[in-house]
Amino acid sequence: MQPEYTYILLDLDGTVTDSMEGITKSIQYALKHFGIEVKDLNDLRKFVGPPLKESLMEFCHFSTDEAEEGIRRYRERFAETGIYENAVYPGMERLLQELNEAGKQVMLATGKPAYYAEKILDHFHLSRYFKFVGGSGLDGSLSHKDEVIRHVLENNDIWDLSDVVMVGDRKHDIIGARNTGIDCIGVLYGYGDREELTQAGAKRIVASVDELKRALLPHSH
Repeated sequence: MQPEYTYILLDLDGTVTDSMEGITKSIQYALKHFGIEVKDLNDLRKFVGPPLKESLMEFCHFSTDEAEEGIRRYRERFAETGIYENAVYPGMERLLQELNEAGKQVMLATGKPAYYAEKILDHFHLSRYFKFVGGSGLDGSLSHKDEVIRHVLENNDIWDLSDVVMVGDRKHDIIGARNTGIDCIGVLYGYGDREELTQAGAKRIVASVDELKRALLPHSH
């Protein structure tokens, strides 16, 4: 018997929207400032999802100061242009609509600053489907997924964790959910693969938006 959840927490990048173009082009722009030329944007896919500061330190071996400067450069391009180089996954808006109709409480839990996340949802006319938008602060606060998830739960007085599920495409989503004590569904249409999601301990993995719908609305047809 498959559990049915009331509170659905969704990641943004790689789960609701395909944001690779805007993020990778903005990383490319930031790295150029440091004299790092990246020709193939696919080489920057790994930056989509995890906290940017950590990724710059891990993949580019930046110091904390360099990573913070990198984020400033990234935002120069992202805030104006990259934010809109983005597309909603096919079928996602319909799913959000059906979740709302079924009485589900849909909330965003993203590592992206909430300021940008709200702009993106507004841009794609998706804001009305979300009861709450949880993201990091522009100052770097709430940069870990478990902190964002706790922030969402606390702000909405959600205490019954068995009634909550996190949906995301990278290991950070899964680990964040596990650290918070909630279930997690991994999606394969984003930027993580089956191996990454399995190793992180996803309770369930779905390949498409359609399969995600069946997981979240088991009684619908």
